[in-house]
Amino acid sequence: MRVKLAVFALIISLLSACQSNRKAESSTEHFTIATLKGPSAMGMIWVVDSLAQLGTNATGKAVILNEPLQVRKMMLEGEADFAVLPTTMAAIMYNKKVDYQLLAIPVWGTLYLFGSDTTIHTWEQLRGKRINAMAKGMTPDVLFRYLLQQHGINPETDVTLDYSFPTHIDLANAVAANRASLGVISEPLVSLVAHKNPSVKAIMDLNKEWIEATGMAMPQTALMVKRQFAQQHPDVVNQVSAAFAHSTQWVNANPVAAAELIVKYDILPNAAVAQASIPRSNLSYVYAIDIKEQINGYLELFYKMNSDIVGGKVPDDGFYYKK
Repeated sequence: MRVKLAVFALIISLLSACQSNRKAESSTEHFTIATLKGPSAMGMIWVVDSLAQLGTNATGKAVILNEPLQVRKMMLEGEADFAVLPTTMAAIMYNKKVDYQLLAIPVWGTLYLFGSDTTIHTWEQLRGKRINAMAKGMTPDVLFRYLLQQHGINPETDVTLDYSFPTHIDLANAVAANRASLGVISEPLVSLVAHKNPSVKAIMDLNKEWIEATGMAMPQTALMVKRQFAQQHPDVVNQVSAAFAHSTQWVNANPVAAAELIVKYDILPNAAVAQASIPRSNLSYVYAIDIKEQINGYLELFYKMNSDIVGGKVPDDGFYYKK
């Protein structure tokens, strides 16, 4: 309860700061946070709920979207003051001169090799197997190919990578229905699949495998802030960031209560799935500027595997918001 009140107090403080700024600056506008349905929204669920409870009195609002392309659209149209999307896509946006900066990393890897083929316990046992993935050349595919190579497995000849299921949801449903024995899928779909079909198991935690291969955690998801908004309202940026950080801590510490909110805002269909998904989602709010070298290393690796996935180059120092 004390953490709950602390987060709510942060939101109230944030709104008060906005209202004070409005008195001094007639051009002050309400802020909008665009986030993604899944771990991104799960981590900030207390912010979402607090703003919703304040209703028309709220200076800010959170918009929960289904696809990163929807977040990108809001950024291109300047409709999001804060935006959550994959870190690789954030790099693309920056390299295309879309005027946003990287504020924080709130989600640290959500990918798993999941399936019904529980005979597999090592990377070597993947040889000769058919493994389903989604979106050839995109982040999950490139990351999985990298891990295969790190374990001496040629992704072109030693395994069969199957891209016949066009979306993450299609692939998750195929794994749940035993139409795909192995699939690279992410939370919260991992928990949804396990709920639908208890015989399907997590075979490899690709986030842990990434840490073992690279020596660093995976900064998979980015929180961006519009540069102009940050220049005009640095106090609001600090308050939103603090509220997001507290929300993430609260979700990890209170999975039962957090699951109720996750269901309330239609992020997941039931509390059991939400509770299972929280620990697998690796939620932790870290300022990007504090881990710049780690993020650069992550993007550099993707650049070497497929330069298009980060927009043709690793972003320069202007990518990072300096708090």
